Amino acid sequence: MNFLFAWRYFKSKKSTNAINVIAWVSVSAVIVGTASLIVVLSVFNGFEDLVKSLYATFYTDIKVVPSTGKVMRLSADQLKAIGQVNGVAAYSLVAEEKALLQNGEAQTIVYLKGVDKDYGNVSTLPEKVKVGKYEIGDEEKPFAILGVGIENALGVWSDRDILPLTVYLPKKEASLNITDPMQSLSAANLYTSGAFAIQQDFDNKYVITNLAFLKRMMQMGPDEYSGLEISLKKVSEESRIQDDLQNILGKNYTIQTRYQQNQGLYSIMQLEKWVIYGVLCLILVVAAFTMIGSLTMLVLEKQKDIQVLKAMGATNGRVQSIFISEGFLLAAIGAVTGTILALLICWAQVTFKLVMLEGGSFVIDYYPVKFLFSDFLLVFCTVLIVAFLAAWFPARKAALEPVELRSGN
Repeated sequence: MNFLFAWRYFKSKKSTNAINVIAWVSVSAVIVGTASLIVVLSVFNGFEDLVKSLYATFYTDIKVVPSTGKVMRLSADQLKAIGQVNGVAAYSLVAEEKALLQNGEAQTIVYLKGVDKDYGNVSTLPEKVKVGKYEIGDEEKPFAILGVGIENALGVWSDRDILPLTVYLPKKEASLNITDPMQSLSAANLYTSGAFAIQQDFDNKYVITNLAFLKRMMQMGPDEYSGLEISLKKVSEESRIQDDLQNILGKNYTIQTRYQQNQGLYSIMQLEKWVIYGVLCLILVVAAFTMIGSLTMLVLEKQKDIQVLKAMGATNGRVQSIFISEGFLLAAIGAVTGTILALLICWAQVTFKLVMLEGGSFVIDYYPVKFLFSDFLLVFCTVLIVAFLAAWFPARKAALEPVELRSGN
């Protein structure tokens, strides 16, 4: 019944036209606020999903690293037990070390990552090779796949096996020779087979090569590795599998999910999303002020109706509920219309790519969009809270209107 009164008040003709104008201004503000929140949050979700997919190329579902130091031991029995864990699809042994890569006079510092033949089963990096082919060679003749940024820094054609690069790594337990620092480094030739392009952080940093070659350069033992990268059959089971692996390996090993490997990145993205949400909520604050003005004028307009309702036995709570329902009605009209408008805008962006990214250096050339039900729920809840707060003060004023009884002559 409250909404019935609210609807009749909304569509009824007012004695002052300004009341109708202010009411529609408040609805328009809610429309703009709702549409802005949904569109911007959806675009942010699109970028977040894109960035996560790029990082997922390099970071596997689960990674095992030593709790202390840079090297860990994994026996054949431990690897067998890991492979038998329910939910584990595949695993790959890796070694990683910072190195100096040189091509004639050009040189750059890189992270040299040695991987085994199963690496393609846990990572999609082989699919990101843009030049040449994915080939890591063997211990005797190792090949390297360079990030495109490193390829440019060294000035090489990575798909042309002409002259090898020279790679320098620190010797194990070697002391620094001040007169000749190169004596503290081990050197080897490294042929190139291709270049990958994922994302700038990886393209300018990593070189992929053969695990056996890198272990020999790092003087690692047969059972020594830098890490173990694992792909899962179902990512949703990562918590259980993480616990199972921890029970198998013990406290000397750290088991990291993809989120934990990039916790800083994911935390920043979530923080940015909440900051954007807070800023855009200011539009709804403007809508709240216009709604307060609209409902206050409506209360003044309907003073006689309030008197009649109270004379018929309506309580203060009933009168207050009617005008709060009026606020909810204004908000609901604005929220539904704003949602439809946001859906149309996002559909047009996905279909026609109306807004393009400038620069042309990103992996896509237009703003991505992704809808999340949680965002729609968040926006609707926000609109309803703002509507309640805006309607409460005029509704309270209406409820406290005194009943004036007139006696006949």
